[in-house]
Amino acid sequence: MASNARNLTAGDATARHPAAEPVAERPPDVGTADAGRPATVRPEERPTDGRPAERTEKRTEERTKEGTEERTDGTGAPLPAGSDGLTAAFAAPARIPLPDASGPRDAPTRLIAHGCWYPSADPSGTRLAFICDRGGVPQLWTGPADGEPVRLLDDGPDPVREVSWSPDGRWIAYTTAPGGGEHTRVLCVRPDGSDRQILAGAEPGSSAHLGCWAHDGSAVTVTVAVPTGPPAPPPPSGADTTAGDGPSGRGFGLDLGSGLSDGRLPDHWRGRTGEAELLGPAPHTDRGPALPSPAVTLGTTPTGAPGGTGFGDGLSAYLIDPDAVAAPVLIAAVQDAATLRVCDLSRDGSLALLRRGPRGRREAVVLRTADHVTTCVLPVADGDPWIGSFSPRADALRLRSNAHREFAVLLTAELDPDGRPLGWSTVAAREGSDLELLRYTRDGATAVLAWNIRGMSDVEILDTDTDTDTDTDTGTDGRPEEGTGSASRHISLPHEVVTRVTDANSRLALALSGSRRRPGIWWLPDGATPVRTPWSSRDEDAVPPGRPPVRPVPLRPTARDGLPLNGWYYRAPGRAPGEPAPCVIHLHGGPEDQERPVLDPLYHEILGRGLDIFAPDVRGSSGYGRSFVDADLGRGRFAALDDVADCTAHAVLAGPADPSRLAVMGRSYGGYLTFASLVWHPDLFRTGVAVCGMSDLATFFEGTEPWIAQSAAHKYGHPERDRELLRELSPMTRIDALRAPVFAVHGEHDTNVPPRESEQFVRAARERGVPAELLTLREEGHDFLRADNRRLFRRAAADWLQRHLNG
Repeated sequence: MASNARNLTAGDATARHPAAEPVAERPPDVGTADAGRPATVRPEERPTDGRPAERTEKRTEERTKEGTEERTDGTGAPLPAGSDGLTAAFAAPARIPLPDASGPRDAPTRLIAHGCWYPSADPSGTRLAFICDRGGVPQLWTGPADGEPVRLLDDGPDPVREVSWSPDGRWIAYTTAPGGGEHTRVLCVRPDGSDRQILAGAEPGSSAHLGCWAHDGSAVTVTVAVPTGPPAPPPPSGADTTAGDGPSGRGFGLDLGSGLSDGRLPDHWRGRTGEAELLGPAPHTDRGPALPSPAVTLGTTPTGAPGGTGFGDGLSAYLIDPDAVAAPVLIAAVQDAATLRVCDLSRDGSLALLRRGPRGRREAVVLRTADHVTTCVLPVADGDPWIGSFSPRADALRLRSNAHREFAVLLTAELDPDGRPLGWSTVAAREGSDLELLRYTRDGATAVLAWNIRGMSDVEILDTDTDTDTDTDTGTDGRPEEGTGSASRHISLPHEVVTRVTDANSRLALALSGSRRRPGIWWLPDGATPVRTPWSSRDEDAVPPGRPPVRPVPLRPTARDGLPLNGWYYRAPGRAPGEPAPCVIHLHGGPEDQERPVLDPLYHEILGRGLDIFAPDVRGSSGYGRSFVDADLGRGRFAALDDVADCTAHAVLAGPADPSRLAVMGRSYGGYLTFASLVWHPDLFRTGVAVCGMSDLATFFEGTEPWIAQSAAHKYGHPERDRELLRELSPMTRIDALRAPVFAVHGEHDTNVPPRESEQFVRAARERGVPAELLTLREEGHDFLRADNRRLFRRAAADWLQRHLNG
């Protein structure tokens, strides 16, 4: 399975790094929140030295619902209860100060061929925070857009995943993966490297990821996965569940049928969370064309909507003040859920835009925080989690959505004063292409759109008046009408793929990747011509001298059932045009990922051994419409396995691949396809290399993260209801057919696809006399992020392939 921005369950960093300095956990300072909107503190009210301000007054606003009012899911039915008859509420995360970890202004051992990505600009647009692996591991750096030097802000060993500079310029928030695993924490640090602290994800068994900042920079939204405290204990039999004797002087009302009745956390958690307000909304009733998904609720987390999988995580989205002036504010909570992210807040905090749901069933949810009402739900596309935003006056909503259509487009809707959409219109769409990135400038007048055209990016800048975005109402069937009169211009890109767009005041910054360069950050000083930042790798430094990167060519196979497929063919340098060559069929993860023409050091290593590579997009891949993504659902997985064989045949017939020297290789879902291809097509390949792949879907469901399990049930089948289908699809079921030697690679901290999946396949192969080896990479999870481990992996894999294809 592909890694996703929401990676769950935090391990203990101190246990993984015994030499790390231990830190003491302390609760956040007690604060208040105004009813109806997140509480914010203006910058002028904040201390300038980074220390929490003194609280001279404590105001507690009691929000009580007397009587026996029953909570419902918006349809009139009671919310489902947990296994103990209760719904669970979770404690707010604790803020933990950390020692200064800023490093030198350059890495002690600098990698010339390094990558820079995920930029975020300060309010002036002159400086960027970004992720860079020039020190051997992805770390947090800052630097001027048009000069040097750059500065390392966190020299810790844990890889950095996301970065976000606060709108007031005072903080940089970022996520790290302790031990290189799949569990993430959210931290904050000053731009000068001081006041580093963990905001969320430090508690054992929890994980956290970033959302948006409040527009005044006073707080950042964070989603915490898995309970940070125990569920409230059930009351004694016959006890009065509407009263209590907690320290606040009011009881924590708990009704078995209605859950929380006074909208506050249990008394025994209040010492940790302060006066945290519960701002969950009433759940929506219209779930759109997608399958049922979890309900967003007030104060508690139900076990899921009817028809849910029943094994998702509990997720809570908080607004957290890095200065600890105000207590964490709970915006929304869901249970049995795959993802929950706060993508935007209106300027006054009255509306929140959430993204939730498993892959293939994402939804945008507009939450009115004053009265806890969900005003809008619309299906949105997979891919980039930043799905859209409100206009500056919150009178319009802009979304990247594929609702009621094959490909994602830019939709806008005017919002009434209550936050409800008046009608939808399509502002920008392209036939046969997905809108994969959407970013509005801070004044809301300009939209930056990145379109995916068969794996290549095209960037369009759209000048639009946000007050009149919506010029056509929806039709009677609720489908958005077409129509746009906005002027646009296109940006000529120096490389093939854009991975991120960020607003840098009056300028823009782009993260670019290409087939001939490492990931780098470019800025647009004139709004039209990209200029490389001085600290990004030069194109000529992408690989060691003497062997330039290979630019792939597209191939268009056709599946045996007539479905058009796509892929990229890489020709090993030095071979004559028609000379047959050993070829590696490389399969991407997901399944919804897409093969893109970007420089992959693994490909470069394999090509240097004289081996060609064909990297196809079999059915289930993104970039070719929703029908193509869904073509592998359930029993369609067998057709995807046939696609592997059909793409291999096309590489032989339409390309120079030698039919007697073929290998199959893939990572994550591609690792599953590798295991499966070796047993479904045992005479087609000489060998296989499976990286972090599933070998038995039953054991995979047992060991994976709950959010992965929820998405996987939609893709592969439910582990209970579709047990026989999963057994048929599992490579271990056909292990007796294995003939070709296999090399498996796994990260020791992978909780996405547990290492057991590789271990059991290798063990079974050896028991049957088939050569098999397993390489376990230390301090790595589902993605290999450390330079030394990446180097070891690609050299070991290339050695294995060269030995078995050229031997």
